[in-house]
Amino acid sequence: QVQLVESGGGSVQSGGSLRLSCAASGYRGYAMGWFRQAPGKEREAVASISCSGSTIYAEFVEGRFSVSRDNAKNALYLQMNSLNPEDTAMYYCAAKGSTGRVCDKSLRAYDYLRWGQGTQVTVSS
Repeated sequence: QVQLVESGGGSVQSGGSLRLSCAASGYRGYAMGWFRQAPGKEREAVASISCSGSTIYAEFVEGRFSVSRDNAKNALYLQMNSLNPEDTAMYYCAAKGSTGRVCDKSLRAYDYLRWGQGTQVTVSS
């Protein structure tokens, strides 16, 4: 059974950095992504990475975040720098299923089948 477990969230001050990790068990290296949801807001895409390591980011990232993966470890990462209070949210790791364009990166939540439980990121001013 596929399981995604996020870690690395926490509380930081504005301008700080965090590195999120997602451990994927029972899963082969399909495209994966990071999403976030702030209280009272809809879930939004943050970044995605293809099977081969090609990446795509939401516009608000503006070069501050970097997504990467280690296929040997079945792990996904999100390095977040220059954090600001607007980045405060629950961050979720997501993985595509075994049908369709499984290796293509995507910022569309409906392209993803598996989701983790999330890790909270809080940025104070």
